[in-house]
Amino acid sequence: MTMSRRNVLAAGGSTAIMAVLGSTQLSRAQSPATPTSPDLIVHNARVTTLQNDRPEAEAFAVRGEKIVAVGGEADIMRLRSNSTRVIDAGVRRVIPGLNDSHFHLVRGGRDYNLELRWDGVESLRRGLEMIREQAKRTPAGHWVRVLGGWSPHQFREKRMPTVAELNEAAPDIPVYVLFAYSEGLLNRAGVAALGLTHEPAAGGRQLRIHRWRRHPSQACRCLLSRRQAAGAFG
Repeated sequence: MTMSRRNVLAAGGSTAIMAVLGSTQLSRAQSPATPTSPDLIVHNARVTTLQNDRPEAEAFAVRGEKIVAVGGEADIMRLRSNSTRVIDAGVRRVIPGLNDSHFHLVRGGRDYNLELRWDGVESLRRGLEMIREQAKRTPAGHWVRVLGGWSPHQFREKRMPTVAELNEAAPDIPVYVLFAYSEGLLNRAGVAALGLTHEPAAGGRQLRIHRWRRHPSQACRCLLSRRQAAGAFG
């Protein structure tokens, strides 16, 4: 059965899939090769297919840069030839290859439920309403954080929120809004929670306001990380 890249392991290439196998045993099949013989078979595996009708398989076959068959052990092994490379996965999990130039997998999993998400929000007005609603649910000492997955260009207003709007939406709960590591905004409660002033604190543990204004994202994230490490907020 020929499988499309979309239907099988949505990420495509065999190299990415093989990377999760770790150390494996290789063998060569002995039957004659044909033009349709696979170049590679991975068997004795637990293959995540991302197909609703068959979410898991035991083996798959690759020819060139395409996965050409996914199925049971016996069915796939019948496709091998004397030129097929065979990998015994040792009952390891095989997942779709992930091709992303910059993926914050650990932080995303750890912090997802701590963030307010603006993904797909069509207006800044609605985004500010979400901050207002979240602030009502946020305990004292914790923050409302909008850290990624959005752009001001997705809004009908085509702009960033202002500090005044953040102050109005959440006057008493700290709010930090970050756009693409290029611009960060704190409301008044956030500035107070971080202890930002026009002068550095004793020992130089805080950043001057003028530096924070030049590099808001870097300065805010540095301060947030420092306070988080100290357990100042969740």
